[in-house]
Amino acid sequence: MQMDLLDTHTLRRLPWGADVRAVLAAALDAVDPQPAVLRALQADDSIAAALENSRRVLAVGAGKAAYPMALALEQHIGRRLERGLVVTKDGHIPAPNELQYVSIAEAGHPLPDERGLRASGQIAELLQSAGPDDLVFCLISGGGSALLTAPVEGVTLDDLQQLTGLLLHSGAPIQRINGLRKHLERLKGGGLARLAAPARVITLILSDVVGDPLDAIASGPTVPDPTTYADAWQTLEEYGLLSSAPPAIRDHLRRGMVGELPETLKPDDPVFERVINLLVGSNGMAARAAAEKARALGWNAAVLTARKEGEAREVGTELGRLARQVRQQGIPLLPPACLILGGETTVTVRGSGLGGRNQEVALGAALELTGLPDALVVSLATDGGDGPTDAAGAVADGETLGRAAALGLDPAAALQNNDAYPFFDALGDLLRPGPTRTNVNDLMVVFVR
Repeated sequence: MQMDLLDTHTLRRLPWGADVRAVLAAALDAVDPQPAVLRALQADDSIAAALENSRRVLAVGAGKAAYPMALALEQHIGRRLERGLVVTKDGHIPAPNELQYVSIAEAGHPLPDERGLRASGQIAELLQSAGPDDLVFCLISGGGSALLTAPVEGVTLDDLQQLTGLLLHSGAPIQRINGLRKHLERLKGGGLARLAAPARVITLILSDVVGDPLDAIASGPTVPDPTTYADAWQTLEEYGLLSSAPPAIRDHLRRGMVGELPETLKPDDPVFERVINLLVGSNGMAARAAAEKARALGWNAAVLTARKEGEAREVGTELGRLARQVRQQGIPLLPPACLILGGETTVTVRGSGLGGRNQEVALGAALELTGLPDALVVSLATDGGDGPTDAAGAVADGETLGRAAALGLDPAAALQNNDAYPFFDALGDLLRPGPTRTNVNDLMVVFVR
């Protein structure tokens, strides 16, 4: 990642802003999907054996990193790859497209659309052609849940779109959201592995879920599903969505709970005897790379967690207080300190503004940083897209609120209305790297010089 793509007004103003950009760039480079997939393909002896003993090699996949993952696969096995199709988010196919053997389609995200439905149907057809002597590579990364769309009988694309919109505004964590999806779509919750059987399946996974639970990443298309119809129903109940969820979805879940419909695939299913799932990139890898770069630049650095969750504005408040604690008490590190947290926050939408979870984290931090010298909080979506905006996140320091006041901006009102995007846009402090073609959750970094 080029450092100049991670620039803002505040980072240009700070004498040590280049260090911040370098730390963020190092984190993104560490989870670049193309070298990550190549490393996995070259290091695992079981992959070489599977290739040697296969008649045909096919490739399917979905996610924001689909293009570089497919390119790495082509570089490794070349003409052995007979056919393939992956689907990615709009704007994630570079020009020129260098793929030779794998076709790639674009589709809607975070709301599924007709293009994703069509591409998923083509993937299903390709999988059904696979025989016992064939090898299927499945390339999975964040965003795959929306892009790989194949509703069960009786549920329509419109139903899924309505439910997805409700879930995105509910504050529900991704594990709960994907537990629902797995019970409403045919390719999720092990469904892709079932379609590919009896072929051998090797899935390479770039994790965008806190803690890297393989069954939750892109809704686990080749992974056993520990959740049930009852769990899915409970999610609707717990987040107040039962009355607003489409009737067809409620009906489908009711039928599943009383045993009229088969459950998703569980760990003892024989389908998984011929499936290998490999994690090739994660938030922890990015966080460790950020810490290593910070130390090389002379900072006292530590990764505090790779499992940070919670309401975005509250996490922002916590990060601002952490910066103040470092400045005043030297805890947990003495300045110059770089404290790194990975994970994914949530936003319970109460207003009608424009923003994303990382921008809201930064806004929450700004309220706590006022007047604190040489301290900065940055929150970054590693995929380059934070919510429904063209930003990946934002930065805030002790001067943010003073600069905002001079422009007539009200940070408390912006936070109340979930309207962080125009606030930071006016300040020139949005991070806009564009699509990074990786996706390993978010990075939140506290710098105290």
